[in-house]
Amino acid sequence: MAKELEGKVAVVTGATRNQGRAYAGMLAANGCAGVVVHHRGQNSRAEAEETAKAVRAQGAEPLVVDGDLTNVSDVRRMFAESDKRFGRLDILINNAGVVIKKPFTDITEEDYDRAFGINAKAAFFCMQEAARRISDGGRIINIGTTLLGATTGYYSIYAGSKAPLEDFSRALAKEIGHRGVTVNTVAPGPLNTSFFYPAETPDSIEFLKHMSPQNRLGEVAEIVPLIEFLVSPRGGWVTAQTLFINGGFIAR
Repeated sequence: MAKELEGKVAVVTGATRNQGRAYAGMLAANGCAGVVVHHRGQNSRAEAEETAKAVRAQGAEPLVVDGDLTNVSDVRRMFAESDKRFGRLDILINNAGVVIKKPFTDITEEDYDRAFGINAKAAFFCMQEAARRISDGGRIINIGTTLLGATTGYYSIYAGSKAPLEDFSRALAKEIGHRGVTVNTVAPGPLNTSFFYPAETPDSIEFLKHMSPQNRLGEVAEIVPLIEFLVSPRGGWVTAQTLFINGGFIAR
């Protein structure tokens, strides 16, 4: 039986671990012929190769690309390398991100530039390159945060730099929707991952758990099915949306 994504090609940014690795593996398992595994710097190369190994085990061909996506030239090079290897693009998952948790009055210009560079600028220019290349019926997904809908302190620069993804998604969905391309933002709640814990304390972790009616953090495996649906042919009527998936942490 043919798989839903048979022969398609996907780019996953920030694909070294956690959500990125899970999405890359899911895409391969659903039939993608090629998956671009993006990472940044030699320190993350080994993890990117582990993701590539998982992709290969599912029968897809991985392409590991190192790049600082805050540099537009690196964004364009990544997509050019993908085109050279695979000759098409069907899916982009904008997953790369950074968390900075500080009081508003302590945020530096460097913090601001770093957060917006990775969470907003890089995502925007990846969307732009994808829009120029993507096949009819393609899928673009931006990974946001549930904090877009929350009133809470200390995450101003993180949530603020993720907030543009909603408008980017709506605008691009309108511009290329006539080609059957969908563009959405998925906004997970706090997840039990190595991305989450470094910015938190034991007290804040307990507080964030209690924000959910289920009194726990989410798991990456609980986010993957939503992404899987959105990238599939079944997701064609869902576009220009911000989809919250957070165990009831916030509803909007």
